[in-house]
Amino acid sequence: MRLTPIRVGEIQLNNNVFLAPLAGYTNYPFRRLCKGYGAGLCYTEMVSAKGLKYGSENTKELLYTDEREGGCAAQIFGSEPEIMRMACENEALAPFPIIDINMGCPVPKIYKNGEGSALLENPKLAEKIVKECVKSGKTITVKFRIGINEDSLVTEEFAKRMEGAGASLITIHGRTKDKIYAGDVNFAEIAKAKNAVKIPVMANGGVFSNEDAERLMKETGADGVMVARAALFDPQIFCALTGTPTESRKEMFEKQMKWTRQVCDERFTTVFMRKMAAFYVKGTRGAAAFKDRLFQAQTPDEILSITREIWE
Repeated sequence: MRLTPIRVGEIQLNNNVFLAPLAGYTNYPFRRLCKGYGAGLCYTEMVSAKGLKYGSENTKELLYTDEREGGCAAQIFGSEPEIMRMACENEALAPFPIIDINMGCPVPKIYKNGEGSALLENPKLAEKIVKECVKSGKTITVKFRIGINEDSLVTEEFAKRMEGAGASLITIHGRTKDKIYAGDVNFAEIAKAKNAVKIPVMANGGVFSNEDAERLMKETGADGVMVARAALFDPQIFCALTGTPTESRKEMFEKQMKWTRQVCDERFTTVFMRKMAAFYVKGTRGAAAFKDRLFQAQTPDEILSITREIWE
């Protein structure tokens, strides 16, 4: 795809290929891996603004980063403008110059709380949230969907409101809330938003190859693409999109394992890396049997032993 530098507020990024925030997956080691494979910007898992206000240790753990990562963005969710601003000003978010506001999460619990995709139905509140967050001095971006369902598409108007409220970039997932991650991406809706605003527009949805990314860019006119689920199956999709040199699946996995063990305890490392290994072996001959063994592994070393059989 066509790579270009992209400017987000006053921040210049090397390229226009981003890793999406993925709940349960985009922790520090995984982001660092994807950044090394060429991602221009990586986002943390979404974290609760209220969790930050009340000092949740789990929330703070989701925000772990260090200088080796080379910079990333944090994503927060919530529905109370003042608490959202306080979150942006929280010490835990100090390492993150870019804060993204989640206005697209379709999970019922989030939606019923008036957060995530529910804000698509309350654009005035969404504007207030962005305006308050901008007061924090952080560079604010917004990720949202094209609507709740096909009968209530709001992309163009919502995009204009987010720009007017002070967002420096928007990312649009080209599906409605009720589609979750299924169905075709609505290129036309993303294109409407792109033509309606002057800030950069990132297109999200359905990118599993360089060809997918090129089509998404061509059909929408977007300034870049955001990769989500495809990165879980192969983080080296960023190599394909950016021309970064690849390495073997074994080298990739063992690098991620090493970094995960450095910052997480053994129990988390075991559970998390079992999940990642299961993604990575998809399509491999005998994958089902390997997965059965992987999920019986009780230590990181057992996981490494099994994966070496697969990739050596």
